[in-house]
Amino acid sequence: MGLFDRLKRRGGAAKRGPEGSVAQYLADWTAARIGVEAYVEPKTTVTPLTVVLVANDGEWTRRPLDEKYARKIGPDLKIPVYDVRKTGYPQRMRDHDARQKIVKRREQERRDR
Repeated sequence: MGLFDRLKRRGGAAKRGPEGSVAQYLADWTAARIGVEAYVEPKTTVTPLTVVLVANDGEWTRRPLDEKYARKIGPDLKIPVYDVRKTGYPQRMRDHDARQKIVKRREQERRDR
């Protein structure tokens, strides 16, 4: 059974729409990158349960997830899943953000000349 087979079996387009688009985005993002891992962030009073996908080079994306799908994301996408409260975020994610900040600063300096 594939990732989208489960979503198609649910009734009604309204139920499939948002979940299907998030599932499709996560599947596409994972397929386009190497060494992707998932980090599940807990639900808080301000934010829903979310998942952060981190690629081998540190590039990352965050999306809200349904709690039921959060349990299935690892097997469906064939990637390891970690609880961010226990493991924290990987260093490569912070390194990627630092590199992107430098790139943006250099681009701004070029525009200002």
